[in-house]
Amino acid sequence: MKPIIQNISKIISLTPEEETLFLSKIETKYFKAKTILLSSGEICKEGYFVNSGLLRSFNINDNIVEHVLSFACEGWWIGDMYSLLSQKRGNLFIEVLEDSEVEVLSKENQEQLYLEIPKLERFFRILIENSLIANQERLMDNLSLTAEERFEKFCKKHPTLVQKVPQKQIASFIGVTPEFFSKMKSKMLRK
Repeated sequence: MKPIIQNISKIISLTPEEETLFLSKIETKYFKAKTILLSSGEICKEGYFVNSGLLRSFNINDNIVEHVLSFACEGWWIGDMYSLLSQKRGNLFIEVLEDSEVEVLSKENQEQLYLEIPKLERFFRILIENSLIANQERLMDNLSLTAEERFEKFCKKHPTLVQKVPQKQIASFIGVTPEFFSKMKSKMLRK
C-alpha cells in the first residue's frame, strides 16, 4: 500500500475503486535538495505529501531573517495553508532540505476529489484541524516556555528531525538566533 493511502486510512477508509481514483489525481515527483517548491508572493496551487526526504516551510522578514514555520518528513503533509485555501498570494517558501519523493495534489484535483469521494473532505478537514491545534500549541509554547523548554519539547516530539535539520533552522523554529541556540545547547550539555 502506498504511504499516502496508509496516511489517509488512519482517518477514513477508501474502497479499492476510490483508492484508484485518488491515486489518478496525484503525481509523484522527485526533488533535489535546495529546490524551492513555492516562493513567497506566489499562490499555492498544490499540497505536498512526503514519501521520503525532508521539506520545510519558512518566511523571510524585512530584515532578511528566516522564520521556520514547519518541517515535513516521511508521512507528513505540507503546504502554505493560507494561500492554498484562500487562493491568495502567500508569504511562505517551501524548500526541499534533502532529496525527496513527494506526492503532489493540486487544489483543482483536491476539489474534484471532494465531489467524487465526499469522505475525503472529512479527511482533509481533520488534517487541517490537527494543523490548527499544532499551530496553537506552538504559539502558546512560544509565549509561555523558555527557549530551553521549547528545544527539549522539539527534541521529544521530533527526535529524527534533530539529527537531520541544520541547527540554525531548529533555532529559527524555536524562535531564537543561531548564536543564542549554540550558547544554549552548550549550557544544556554542561548540566
